Amino acid sequence: MDEASVTIGAAPEKVWALVTDITRMGEWSPENTGGKWTGGATGPTVGATFIGSNAHGWVRWRTHCRVVECTAPQRFAFTVAENGMTWGWRLEPNGPDGTSTRLTQWRDRSTPPNVLVRALVATGLLGKDRERMMIDGMRRTLDAVKAHAEQVPA
Repeated sequence: MDEASVTIGAAPEKVWALVTDITRMGEWSPENTGGKWTGGATGPTVGATFIGSNAHGWVRWRTHCRVVECTAPQRFAFTVAENGMTWGWRLEPNGPDGTSTRLTQWRDRSTPPNVLVRALVATGLLGKDRERMMIDGMRRTLDAVKAHAEQVPA
């Protein structure tokens, strides 16, 4: 499992609203360009599905995702069908008054990626060291969520 964390000067409820709004993830992620709820879903709940849009250089692709954990404002996780990865967020109140949040983004391989994903990764089109890029991307996403949450009033 890979993970990265940051402390954000905003309450968990505010941070939760940001990281569970998959339509806005493109504002913070270096690779995800947003998402769209599918199958009648309108927001985060266990079993809800969405399509994630992604870009790396000129390569564009979509992923089919299912929410597997959703406990507001503490935990949110989803699986990605194509690459067998589960991505998630843990939010913990921080500080003596709980007005800040320790936000952790994590990912863990739940099943092997399909053959097309393995072939694409092997070409290097998605980066020479894809695993290192993903960890760096988590850190960059956390920094961007932090900057947004601390700038925008509650």
